[in-house]
Amino acid sequence: MAGYKGFGGGNQMQQLMKQAQKMQEQMAKAQEELEEAELEGTSGGGMVKVVVNGKKVVSSLQIDPSVVDAEDVEMLEDLIVAALNDAYGKAEKLYEEKMGAFGGAGGLF
Repeated sequence: MAGYKGFGGGNQMQQLMKQAQKMQEQMAKAQEELEEAELEGTSGGGMVKVVVNGKKVVSSLQIDPSVVDAEDVEMLEDLIVAALNDAYGKAEKLYEEKMGAFGGAGGLF
C-alpha cells in the first residue's frame, strides 16, 4: 500500500517498538528502585526521624522521648511535619533523578 510510505517501512516500525519496549523496561526498573529506596527525613536535630521510600510511603517514624511533652503537643506535631517534609523533599529529588528522563510518564507526582 502506497499510503504507508511515511513510516519508512516495517524496519523502522520494529525499531520504534524495540525502543518503546526498552523504555518500558527502564521505567519499570526505575519505579522498582523508587519503591526500594529508603530516605530519611529529620527535624529537631534528629529528635524526630521519618523514613519514606521514593514513592513517599512512610515506613517508620522515630520520636526521641525527650521531645514528648504533654504540655506542648503542638511542638511535637511541628517536628513530625518538618521531618515528613524533609523526607518528602528527598523522595521528590530521587523521583526526578529516576523518572525525569521519561518526561513525567510515571505520573506519580
